[in-house]
Amino acid sequence: MVRAVVCRALGAPEKLQLEEFPSRDLKSGEVRVAIRAAGLNFPDVLMAAGEYQLKPELPFTPGMEAAGDVTEVGAGASGVAVGDKVIVKMRHGAFTDETVVTPSQLTPMPSTFDYAEAATYLAGHGTAYHALIDRGRVTPGEVLLVHGAGGGVGLAAVDIGKMLGATVIATASSDEKLAVAKARGADHLVRYDREPFRDAVKRITDGRGADVVFDPVGGEVFENSMRCIAWGARLLVIGFTGGIGSAKTNLLLIKGASVLGVRAGEAVRKNPVLGEVRLKALLQWAEEGKLRPHVSHRLPLEEVAKAMRLLIDRKAIGRVALLMD
Repeated sequence: MVRAVVCRALGAPEKLQLEEFPSRDLKSGEVRVAIRAAGLNFPDVLMAAGEYQLKPELPFTPGMEAAGDVTEVGAGASGVAVGDKVIVKMRHGAFTDETVVTPSQLTPMPSTFDYAEAATYLAGHGTAYHALIDRGRVTPGEVLLVHGAGGGVGLAAVDIGKMLGATVIATASSDEKLAVAKARGADHLVRYDREPFRDAVKRITDGRGADVVFDPVGGEVFENSMRCIAWGARLLVIGFTGGIGSAKTNLLLIKGASVLGVRAGEAVRKNPVLGEVRLKALLQWAEEGKLRPHVSHRLPLEEVAKAMRLLIDRKAIGRVALLMD
């Protein structure tokens, strides 16, 4: 029997249930993967609550990314073999012991990662890559302001921003989170509750402001970001865990600034070539030891509600993984 987290009623994480199902036979072109770890992302929380743009039909299993071992390859499935260690990419369905997918959903697992790291890599670092390279076009020497730098995508943005040669200003809500951001290469640290970040950015940049803002928080954070940007700045809208922010068009006009929405997954669906380039780079950097996700919590599958609460309450630093064994 296969265990899976099931959402039968939209709402709080505590409504999710762990259920058992028999394995199903493979169809032509399909592959069976034993899941060893799955990564949590904030969209998983929103999807289970019915507040995400993708709304699967009930019942469904949450989870966008996982890692495990190929255990069976169906007729017509090519490019993969039994025993391969793989990352599994899904729109939902990853919180389970076993999944059946197509080879196109599989990516070889970096040899430098364990299962939890592999299961928490591509979504966060893929979003940061798309934001900073495809959308923000960060160049060496620019000032990058990263909000929520203690979170999964925030830390990924610190990682990639430093690789691109930017001066990174990291903001977070605690010294512990900022310490991790510093260890990942952040040049300047700002705690939200100790100094208004817009004042800190002006102080750090001698009044010039940030060239690029990476914002997964939204709300007042987004609105105040417009008051500490340089000429030609790019404000990258990653998410809105802190609410929906309003863009003051006069501030954008005065600074010649741009607001850019970031949807890494949808961008690939619209233009698959973008995804191929991104994936190649991320896997190469992982193998070279340049990138590695920071996994602060590893919990068993049955504690999925507790794991989601870590994201909701902002207690996680970096990523949270569910372990199946």
